[in-house]
Amino acid sequence: MIDVPAVNQLHTSTVARWHNEPIDQPYGDPLEAIANTGDRSPNSVLAIICQQHQYNYLLWHQEDIARSVDVSEAQIAQVKRNIDKYNQARNDWIEKVDDWITADLQRKQIQAAAESKLNTETPGSSIDRLSIMALRIYHLKEQLERSDIDQAHIDKVTHRLAVCGLQFADLSNSLSELLADIYSGTKRHKTYRQMKMYNDPSLNPYLYNRQAKTS
Repeated sequence: MIDVPAVNQLHTSTVARWHNEPIDQPYGDPLEAIANTGDRSPNSVLAIICQQHQYNYLLWHQEDIARSVDVSEAQIAQVKRNIDKYNQARNDWIEKVDDWITADLQRKQIQAAAESKLNTETPGSSIDRLSIMALRIYHLKEQLERSDIDQAHIDKVTHRLAVCGLQFADLSNSLSELLADIYSGTKRHKTYRQMKMYNDPSLNPYLYNRQAKTS
């Protein structure tokens, strides 16, 4: 079963590391990031979670650039394409987390009881939210290190950090409970297929109509 405290530690430590240490690869090395867990398998759930987290990291910083007023229209266009690409990858890897759980349940021969119900959110989606929360908390703490802020700014950020801390704890606890229910068979688990349409040339009307006009 997925160890939620280990996931939180992975999210928190890698956010700090990626901000403070240059990485050789565009997304870093998930196996290196999880080396301290003793599991170096590329198919381990922490490696999958780490890769999903990296797309959130990249997406976060592209969103920051998109709101800048001192970049060219060409740069904004490229940033928008990057956002689409990273958001698609983020969602794809949420599904990979949930697929890993499905496979793990099969390996352990765990079947949900006939009367068991689905949760409104999958574990993969909850882990995605914890990933974003780790990024938000890091960047809020970064705000308190600025030298150009007043007390009102400090108070606002401090309040938001307190709220985020409570939400982080609540979501972590709820995810642990959900996983326990899934692995005991009292909750059903399914991968929620997001099936984004805008990146598919055969499903995006602007793309396939444009292609038809030029052919």
